[in-house]
Amino acid sequence: KYTRFLISYYWINSLGQKTSICNSLKNIEIPSGKENTTATINCDHRILPLENTSSTGTYYCEVKWNDIQKMGKGVFVLARGTGYIDNSHEWEILITFTILLAVLSITATALLLWKRKASC
Repeated sequence: KYTRFLISYYWINSLGQKTSICNSLKNIEIPSGKENTTATINCDHRILPLENTSSTGTYYCEVKWNDIQKMGKGVFVLARGTGYIDNSHEWEILITFTILLAVLSITATALLLWKRKASC
């Protein structure tokens, strides 16, 4: 009963629209002595290439037996354009600017103290 099933891959975009990607009918042979035991099979599927940023969404796998239907939790995929630049350098600029201000502040304080001491 459970040796023949359908695996469906689909994705749901940010607007909630469901798009079918692929369906695969599986017919698994059960080895002698393995009847009435839980079996696990891996069904990897790669979705390449992501066409553009509109490919962003949650991708799901669903398995249907005769009277049972199971759906995976889904995997969220964020597709970025080829011109995307990571802005992680903002922290580096902020730290450099802070250090520069600290050095200038210490230098100005030292010069003021030196000038005050020289005039006494």
